Amino acid sequence: MSVAKVGIILGSASDSDLLEPCQAALDRLNIPHENLVASAHRNPERVAEFAGGARERGLKVIIAMAGLSAALPGVVAAHTTLPVIGVPVQAGALAGVDALLSMVQMPRGIPVATVAIGKGGAVNAALLAAAILGVEDAEVAAQLDTYREEWS
Repeated sequence: MSVAKVGIILGSASDSDLLEPCQAALDRLNIPHENLVASAHRNPERVAEFAGGARERGLKVIIAMAGLSAALPGVVAAHTTLPVIGVPVQAGALAGVDALLSMVQMPRGIPVATVAIGKGGAVNAALLAAAILGVEDAEVAAQLDTYREEWS
């Protein structure tokens, strides 16, 4: 099996409904990926280890899915300079708007690219990861071009 290029981290196993469409898009683009469930609040050391060792494991991009206070993408970004894409989970009283705002309001110096709330955002995170990889990987760029042509 190929070395994973994209890491996907979920803040909770209950967020796994977003994992499937994201993984499906990455699989369709032939992009190897790895997954982890770890909370920025309940498992901060595990999150730091995942993010801090990502480059050494061969990852190029990390997708972080979280709801409610949505600290996960920011904590991941604090431990790596790899691109981090945040996917807000549609949950809680504000249906994911709180998570969205948490992700897009990152402090200067710790960027998190943020996509739409929910399953559409999960797919777009995979496509954005592919676009980032495609800058230096012509095969991924070609797969993404094909995907987008078929989608339109």
